[in-house]
Amino acid sequence: MIDYRLDAGVAEIVLNAPARRNALALEGLHALADAYDRAEADGARALLLRGEGPSFCAGRDISGVDPRTDDVADYLDDTLAPLLRRMATFPAPTFAAAHGACLGVGLGLLIATDVVYVAGDAKIGSPFAALGATLDSGGHALFVERLGAHATLDLIYTGRLMSGAEAVRAGLFSRAFPAEEVHNAATSAARTAAAGPTQAFRASKRIVGAIRDERLGLWEAMALENRAQAALAATEDYREGFAAFQAKRPPEFTGR
Repeated sequence: MIDYRLDAGVAEIVLNAPARRNALALEGLHALADAYDRAEADGARALLLRGEGPSFCAGRDISGVDPRTDDVADYLDDTLAPLLRRMATFPAPTFAAAHGACLGVGLGLLIATDVVYVAGDAKIGSPFAALGATLDSGGHALFVERLGAHATLDLIYTGRLMSGAEAVRAGLFSRAFPAEEVHNAATSAARTAAAGPTQAFRASKRIVGAIRDERLGLWEAMALENRAQAALAATEDYREGFAAFQAKRPPEFTGR
């Protein structure tokens, strides 16, 4: 079950199937994509993803899956990959509060989020070795980029799960908090972003995405920054930011 609400510009999307540790079956993935579409249609200025109960997301719900008839290619290529791309390209800043199990698809949801706050004792990785399967959801790319090939294959071959604190130290995610604080920390960050200069944040998100996906160098990235800055100069928030700075008062951004 996927819950959705919009408050103060923040779209909060909740994985709410705690009895299944928020494992996602096919319908859950579709519902999650619909929630992101709804958030964009509602004009959300930030988005927060979290899980209800003892886990963030334990991965794919395979409780009723027959491996003899399961169309894995359809599941991965036609459902999961488009969802993760939808999440990663959501135009406004996105945040995740992760605790407990963050496995398989759950790891993929975090990879597709801009800012990830994790509980220090969260369990992050993939249980696929025990299933005769392999890491998916972009996990290979993230792990090799941040950990290197040797550490990546060590995690895959042994099935060892990383703690949230270890994942943050390795540069996989943003910050680690005690489990009881991670939700409030992510909520606060999302609300701060929602009250900020939305167009500027969107520009930075596009630039960071281009640097990552196109492996841009310093001067190419600088050219993107320059074009973004020129466009932002025409926005209301840009003018408000300057006026507030000159008047030595807090800015009041509207996202326009």
